[in-house]
Amino acid sequence: MIVITGATGNIGRPLVAALAEAGEDVVAVSRRPLPSGLPDGVRHAQADLGNFASIKPVLEGADAFFILLAGELNGPGEDATVLLDLAREAGVKRVVLVSSQLAGTRSGTVSHNRLREFEAAVAGSGLDYTILRPGGFASNAFAWAESVRGQRSIFHPFGDVVLPVVDPADIAAVAAVALREDGHSGQTYVLTGPEAIAPRQQAAVIGQALGEEVTYVDLTREAAAAHLAQFMPEEVIGGTLDVLGSPLPVEQQVSPDVEKVLGRPAGSFAGWVERSLPAFK
Repeated sequence: MIVITGATGNIGRPLVAALAEAGEDVVAVSRRPLPSGLPDGVRHAQADLGNFASIKPVLEGADAFFILLAGELNGPGEDATVLLDLAREAGVKRVVLVSSQLAGTRSGTVSHNRLREFEAAVAGSGLDYTILRPGGFASNAFAWAESVRGQRSIFHPFGDVVLPVVDPADIAAVAAVALREDGHSGQTYVLTGPEAIAPRQQAAVIGQALGEEVTYVDLTREAAAAHLAQFMPEEVIGGTLDVLGSPLPVEQQVSPDVEKVLGRPAGSFAGWVERSLPAFK
């Protein structure tokens, strides 16, 4: 049995689907009541990674455990080792954690302290473990969907700074392999797309897919900070803008790890847009 947290998100949904298609016994965990669209045969459990006690009964009988900290779960909480202890006591043998590339490249960022705590807990758990460190997500472009639909415009800072954004479906595919197959224990994989692409280029890709021009408007850092303050904690905004505007050379490099694990190239931003196009129409 494989327990998947974050089962309704951009990574969790395709991961649950891939595991179900492979014939695995899957328990999809979410904080909300039974979500729609779960594949046939997949069981649902309502639990909250912010409350480890709620996860304990879900883990009973599990062989593998997928850990995804979303949103506010990246903030301070119970000692991460407690969750890994619960997993081991329940009989879990294998753990896959989604962390972030920035947990490795920017060790001083407060926003990634929780992920670093979980990485240490997973590595010290005594279980077979794999850590996934994705870079920026292609799906972050969903933040532009409303302005693209309404104005055929994208408002964003640092329009010509390139980053190799990763398709969340590739993160899910790598996770599925690490959860099911041997040979990945103790590995940390950095997951990126196949090429570095700038926001201005992303706007052009979206416009091409729509068959209409999408105008890119380059925001100042100050304007971008004011926008992010509407939905992002203040202590995270500066670090986010630093990455977008002044990425380290290693953060702009294409990693070979998706292809190494999957035996195929990583998916492109254009491919993600084609699958996600209804959001922008």
